[in-house]
Amino acid sequence: MKLVTGRPYITVGTVYSILFTIGTCHLLNDMIQSVIPALYPLLKEKYSFTFAQIGIITLIFQITSSVLQPFVGRYADRHPQPYSLALGMGFTLVGLISLAFSSGFLSILLSVALIGCGTAVFHPEASRVAQMASGGKKSLAQSIFQVGGNGGSAVGPLLTALIVMPFGQHAVGWFALAALLASLLLMRVGSWYSFLLSEVRSRHGKVAATVCNLPGKTVRIALWILVLMIFSKYFFNACMTSYFTFYLMDKFGVSMQQSQYCLFAYLAAFAIGTLLGGFMGDRYGRKYVILFSILGAAPFTLAMPYLNLGWTIVMAIMSGLIIASAFAAIVVYATDLMPDRVGMIAGIFFGLMFGLGGIGSAFFGWLADVTSINYIFKVSTWLPLLGFIAIFLPDLRKK
Repeated sequence: MKLVTGRPYITVGTVYSILFTIGTCHLLNDMIQSVIPALYPLLKEKYSFTFAQIGIITLIFQITSSVLQPFVGRYADRHPQPYSLALGMGFTLVGLISLAFSSGFLSILLSVALIGCGTAVFHPEASRVAQMASGGKKSLAQSIFQVGGNGGSAVGPLLTALIVMPFGQHAVGWFALAALLASLLLMRVGSWYSFLLSEVRSRHGKVAATVCNLPGKTVRIALWILVLMIFSKYFFNACMTSYFTFYLMDKFGVSMQQSQYCLFAYLAAFAIGTLLGGFMGDRYGRKYVILFSILGAAPFTLAMPYLNLGWTIVMAIMSGLIIASAFAAIVVYATDLMPDRVGMIAGIFFGLMFGLGGIGSAFFGWLADVTSINYIFKVSTWLPLLGFIAIFLPDLRKK
């Protein structure tokens, strides 16, 4: 690792301080984001909301947090804004304070929209920063970033149960402290990002754009294959995170508390797998990590519905460990296909992750109502077989 002349705190190489700072901010952002659905039972009881109104709250949050991401990313590709990360977290801060003191349906919609806008700004630009700080270890950098988000998603509902449920809606305001801390950390990241951009411009006159040498048709086909991989991964994961506990209670008669421990084991394996995927992607090539991650999980997922409780938990842990390694590789592979549009591509794939996860959860919930929990669990375990299509991805490793 080398220091850039005249900038003693800017390095050429893998800048782990920036990566871990971005990962920490991702943890705080996704922790805040996961508070919203965890708050639904309280809001429904307090304001006598219908399920349709709860669905509208989710829709507004998904539109602002998912649909806006590609557009924010595309703008940032053309006009990099180093301090936009801190500004976006400011939207989240205002949204949290507003949500804590909202007294009606419309004010709650506005609050979750502000939080969603903060998320839409955060993910594309944070992914860009992670790649800039990667020193060439792009999969590792993306996985460090992603592990933070996985941790935040797991911690958010727990903190909601400990802080918000006992003390009421106003206690949501305490999460504003997390947004404030993230804003301060992102100001430091913005300073590093700004000086790095100025260094590049002083040497080259502008930020040089790289290109992919593959034919346009090959790039488009590869991107559609990656979208299918995201569908396979996050539909399966939606079934596991939303309904695994119900499956264990229904089939094996375990208690709700025991089922939560089992779900935590799956989520912990998922987080570890995300990090391992980053190491493997840089070492063995992202195409092969994607292929192994999705298709390699299939033997474990397919066996789960036919085993006893102990082996079901083992298969769930192995499935989470393997299938989680794909996302960092997918995002980095996609940005390698279109290296001049890192923000837009990252925004698209993070948006797909959120969107397909929500659609998958709703779909399997509907299917469970018309069939059974056992049936949807069996259906979802076939999804990783779609991973075989990854064999048609071109190998982007330099010869």
